[in-house]
Amino acid sequence: MREKRKPLFIGLSGGVAAGKSTALAALAEAGVPTLSADQVVHEIYADQEVAKLVAERLGADVIVDGAVDRDAVARAVFNEPEARVWLEQLIWPRVGQRIIDFRREWEAVDDPPEAIVVEVPLLFEAGMDQAFDHTIVIVADKALRLSRAAERGDEEIEAREERQLPQEIKADRASAVIENHGSREDLKDEILSTIKNLA
Repeated sequence: MREKRKPLFIGLSGGVAAGKSTALAALAEAGVPTLSADQVVHEIYADQEVAKLVAERLGADVIVDGAVDRDAVARAVFNEPEARVWLEQLIWPRVGQRIIDFRREWEAVDDPPEAIVVEVPLLFEAGMDQAFDHTIVIVADKALRLSRAAERGDEEIEAREERQLPQEIKADRASAVIENHGSREDLKDEILSTIKNLA
């Protein structure tokens, strides 16, 4: 009996405000199974047990309207390396397990898709790139990224960039790089074409 084809397992990352989420949404629209690690983190923080542990370690101020406030958490751990390591050890194994489950779910279907894609902003920083068959990095000029961040009200792009590898280093480590300087349709065409080429 012929072995069932497994979908390509692709990790998606890139610079802050380079267009990762836009690319992921475009893939989902095209019928590619996708998962956002960022969304998974939101779901983990919504877990009452996790929220309780975070409040105990970082203080009640990080809980707003009964839920973990991610901006407050980021401020609380920004200059506290020990607290940041503690938080990563709490959150990342849970994110990793959700990604493993996502992969298994799609490998188990009768007619697996050609590829499945997981967006992980800290893909290389967390050392998760080795878990994927291929990695795609979205890059854009800094001026364009600052402009996009300002449009969506993201005031902390510089601070977030300091905690990440430069996008040029991510690009060097990736299987494929997409320059996102055009329209959303251009990005959609480019990423679909890139996945086809990787297959």
